[in-house]
Amino acid sequence: MADKIKIGLYGRNGHQIERKLNGHPDAELCAVCMPGEVPQVPDGVRVYASLAEMLADGSVDLVSLCSPKRSEQAADAAACLRAGKHVYAEKPAALTEAELDRLLVLADKVGCEFHEMADSIFYEPYWTLKNVVQSGKIGEIVQVYVQKSYPSNFHKRPCDEETDGGLIRWVGIHAVRFVEHITGIHVRDVRAFETHHGSDTGIFTAASLAMTLENGGVASIAMNYLNPAGFPGWGNESVRVFGTRGMAELTDGGKHTHLYTDRDEGELDTSASDCRDYFDRLMRHFRFGEPLPMTREDEFHPLRVVIRAKDAAETCG
Repeated sequence: MADKIKIGLYGRNGHQIERKLNGHPDAELCAVCMPGEVPQVPDGVRVYASLAEMLADGSVDLVSLCSPKRSEQAADAAACLRAGKHVYAEKPAALTEAELDRLLVLADKVGCEFHEMADSIFYEPYWTLKNVVQSGKIGEIVQVYVQKSYPSNFHKRPCDEETDGGLIRWVGIHAVRFVEHITGIHVRDVRAFETHHGSDTGIFTAASLAMTLENGGVASIAMNYLNPAGFPGWGNESVRVFGTRGMAELTDGGKHTHLYTDRDEGELDTSASDCRDYFDRLMRHFRFGEPLPMTREDEFHPLRVVIRAKDAAETCG
């Protein structure tokens, strides 16, 4: 495929990618469908009233899905694939493993690709932390701790988890990606606990995951909608990876990093980073056949983990 990848955008329930397309060398916006609004688009970009109408546009190569209801996104993705369009879906890309498996089978059947916006570590300093951990610098991985915290805004967040997937699947998927994509090790088993405590809207305010890893190590995640207004950033996240020869950490939303082995090695050095945006890599893959930075199994395994966690979660408050 020599020409730029033609992108259609559907919905704004999540991190829609229109800003990534401004002057992009390998992709361009050609169509938009934003239910419930009249979008302002550049000249030459077609606006459609429904997803079905946009899918009938033969020039669209790929649809970026931020479906108005996450519970309907799997059906929207299936419609895109059947129409011969690649799919780039906001997380969680599906709410059940059965939905996910059907989409992967369908993608293979029709010869199109189905991807999630799985870009959590494709930014610095997360990418360098991944490289350090997977280099063996801190030895065999024994334990991983992750915190992922968003601002409260209880009254602005949907109380029904059909809209965005809910705390464990919407927020927790980033944290599970940190565990798996930084270490290169899959989660084997997961237990989850969630609470409404502190909210009068019925929303889950916090959740904890306890996990075993396929290498015999363990991991834990603390996630919540409790990031204070005084914190200097939207997402307050930390990652600590403990190995047999050291520990590497990222704290305060990525503002601080540190590496400890048999000595204090200071902050992680990102000056020679080869980090590239996941969407950019995906466009190069479609346009020029460049290999993707992770397998399909690695891309979607964190989604499987949070789906299993949610399905088995115990409510404690």
